[in-house]
Amino acid sequence: MLRTLDIRDMLIIDRLELTFQPGLNVLTGETGAGKSILLDSLGFVLGWRGRAELVRQGAAQGEVVAEFELTPGHAAHKVLEEAGLPGGDELLLRRVNTAEGRKTAWVNDRRCSGEVLRQLSETLLELHGQHDDRGLLDPKGHRAMLDAFAGHADLLEKVRNAWRTRAAAHKAVEDIKIRLDAVRAEEDFLRHAVAELDRLDPQPGEDADLDARRRVMQSAEKIRDDVARALQLLGHEAAEGAMGDAVRWLEGVSDEADQMLDEPLAALNRALIELGDAQDGVARCLDALEFNPAELEAAEERLFAIRALARKHDVLADDLGGYAETLRERLAALDAGDADLARLEEELEAANAAYDAVAARLSDARQAAAVQLDQAVMTELAPLKMERAVFETRFEPGEPGPEGTDAVAFTVATNPGAPAGPLNKIASGGELSRFLLALKVCLRGEDSSKTLIFDEIDRGVGGATADAVGRRLESLARDGQVLVVTHSPQVAARGAHHWRVQKQVQDNVTLSTVLPLGEPDRVDEIARMVSGDTITQEARAAARALLAG
Repeated sequence: MLRTLDIRDMLIIDRLELTFQPGLNVLTGETGAGKSILLDSLGFVLGWRGRAELVRQGAAQGEVVAEFELTPGHAAHKVLEEAGLPGGDELLLRRVNTAEGRKTAWVNDRRCSGEVLRQLSETLLELHGQHDDRGLLDPKGHRAMLDAFAGHADLLEKVRNAWRTRAAAHKAVEDIKIRLDAVRAEEDFLRHAVAELDRLDPQPGEDADLDARRRVMQSAEKIRDDVARALQLLGHEAAEGAMGDAVRWLEGVSDEADQMLDEPLAALNRALIELGDAQDGVARCLDALEFNPAELEAAEERLFAIRALARKHDVLADDLGGYAETLRERLAALDAGDADLARLEEELEAANAAYDAVAARLSDARQAAAVQLDQAVMTELAPLKMERAVFETRFEPGEPGPEGTDAVAFTVATNPGAPAGPLNKIASGGELSRFLLALKVCLRGEDSSKTLIFDEIDRGVGGATADAVGRRLESLARDGQVLVVTHSPQVAARGAHHWRVQKQVQDNVTLSTVLPLGEPDRVDEIARMVSGDTITQEARAAARALLAG
């Protein structure tokens, strides 16, 4: 419920504070007094797109503050939560517009975007009038209105769940088809590459091992002869034999040398041991340098084959084994893909059947609800002096979606035999107002969480018809809040709370003000609406009669 509206320096309003009440709130005043400015200001703080020039001339900025009272479970709570804004039982909206056109908004003293304001407005207010293409006149919303009237939220949720399951199954089929098509396009390459890798069977680290062996064998041809000659010089016929002879000669005379040869002999014996170790090492090296030339050729061929395959597939030589496994997995996916595709297509077919079945149930429920809605609207049209008009909810096949397969539109024919068509194209201004009012009365249901605003919806009607309009507005406001801008005395008399909008000139500046009216002032205001500028006693009597009901 809208509790207060505070407007500062907007158009011809310098400062205005309004406190609204539950029930039917009526705004009256002469044409041009500024009633539309109140709606423009309210739309501004709610983020609606409207006039570009809103700031009062000479002011640095304009500001509008609106305070709403939220009930537990109100849809605005979810919007606040999703936007990360503070919640509570009170909702305070504030928006500022500078003279340069820059707009800034706050929700519960927290900065927010205009988009968040618009999302909140969808939960807070409904504006209805002859030029309202956002609400009842917009065919895009008719299906949702019919669903709300029917009250089959559980069935609608089943359709949404079935649609999500269907969409997921469809995506799974499309994804596997894309994967299989991509694999099939390279199937010949995959099979050839896997066979080639399997034949070669490269092992991790093999490239480095082969390269090292190849280098050793290439070096062996160059150094083997030198190593053999060195081994020969270390052998019995050379160094070893000479040292052995020296030891024997020295041992033969050592007793006569008075122990002077003991130390040299010990050194020679140690040298013979070291020489033996050197001979063994050189011999082992010579054995290692012994190789078959065919082995070198085989090592080079395998090394070159591994490196060529690595370059071909643009991977490291040590990664060829893992790459081969990846290719095998892709081939396995291709081989198993047809079976997976068949299974997923069966699941999609079942999901389609389940969706079609529950969507058909929803369609049947909508058709039945449409009959009830049409009858209810026709019942409401009779007191509004439109008993000859025909209201009909029409169905056409629509694109399947989460809300079902029905395209729904409300149509009217103003006279028997006349062709039916969209509300805003068939009905005249006054007729359209009454159609909208009748439809809203029927669609209101149990939801009274939104404030309803009717902008001159009674234009073009008078007398008993205007009285019927007023009574229906009063009925709509019984369990909620309705604001109506009206020029009809019959409608104004039904209000529980009444304000008069008027212009006044102060220091050659035109300003708009809004005055709450008590009972005596209401009589004079309604009398003015009845008779014009000159208020007669007869007009006051008529006003009292209207207020008496």
